[in-house]
Amino acid sequence: MSRPLTILFAGGGTGGHLYPAIAIAEEIQHIKPQTRFVFAGTKKKIEARVVPQKGYEFYPLWISGFHRRMKLRNILFPLKVIVSLLQSFFLIRKVKPQAVIGTGGYVCGPVLFAASFLGIPTAIHESNSFPGVTTRLLAGRVNKVFITFEITKQWLKKTSTTELLGNPTREILSSITRERACAELQLSPAKKTLFAFGGSLGAQSINKAMPKIVSWAVENDIQVIWQTGESDWSSLPMVQHHPNIKLMKYIEHMEFSYAASDVVISRAGATTLAELTRVGKPAILIPYPHAAANHQFLNAKTMVESGAAVLIDDKELDGKLLNTVQQLISDDQALERMSEKSKELGRPNAGKEIAEKILSMIKN
Repeated sequence: MSRPLTILFAGGGTGGHLYPAIAIAEEIQHIKPQTRFVFAGTKKKIEARVVPQKGYEFYPLWISGFHRRMKLRNILFPLKVIVSLLQSFFLIRKVKPQAVIGTGGYVCGPVLFAASFLGIPTAIHESNSFPGVTTRLLAGRVNKVFITFEITKQWLKKTSTTELLGNPTREILSSITRERACAELQLSPAKKTLFAFGGSLGAQSINKAMPKIVSWAVENDIQVIWQTGESDWSSLPMVQHHPNIKLMKYIEHMEFSYAASDVVISRAGATTLAELTRVGKPAILIPYPHAAANHQFLNAKTMVESGAAVLIDDKELDGKLLNTVQQLISDDQALERMSEKSKELGRPNAGKEIAEKILSMIKN
């Protein structure tokens, strides 16, 4: 009796690295229902909580990124690299995967290196326009590099294995009705709704600008879903008791918040943009100003130029965000146009196409 297909995913640290991996796993499961999925990540990040909740096996590795400013924490970095490499070799020997897929974050490095050294088929999915350190270091070792943006190729010129397929998103995101979402969130489907978030960890500058938005929204009977992140939660005004305001540290089921909203305020991470274009939501994008090579601005550029989103510089949030929200949320025709443009940019089949490429890579 042959053993079931086993695929090892390495990725995490943020939802932007984790959720593409889950989306790919779900697509592979549609094609090969008996597939075993194993995830490698770190103990204290989002993957340690979400992966077991999804019913997948999870193995933590002792690894962290190299911090330019935190010199004391960097003392352990060389030791962590050695330990995580050894852990990766033992994990691969234990689970015996037919393929190893990295979806971003420092945890990918040791796992992909070990797998490529052992001759196991490997692939990286790079969601951002500017490829991360792991992608740039290992692109020449892995069998495939799946990219989301055409511009990414200019940083991977020596790699002949790149394929432009888009960023995979979960099917459930586009399967929830507004009525069901509002019922779940205890909101009214008849009222305009604004959804603001800064990624799984939150965004301090967005959080600082939001109290003005909330005050205006309460006065004008507009609903607000506001995800703050863990770090800013305790310092924010406690407005969550108003029936129009849903204030949360973290949102487990993003599909409900997307489906209930008319306008989204967010950073411009690649996974966020892929989700926005899958559900066709008009957006106000505030690229993270310290992203490597300004890649969040590059991520957002196509959406803004096509008319699917409005861009506000992080430094101008206090002066521009409220006015932009007021103009946009009251203009139904503009919202409809932006929604159509957003859907035109969406690549809902990206996950399926990547899944098929991975299965073909294993077969060959």
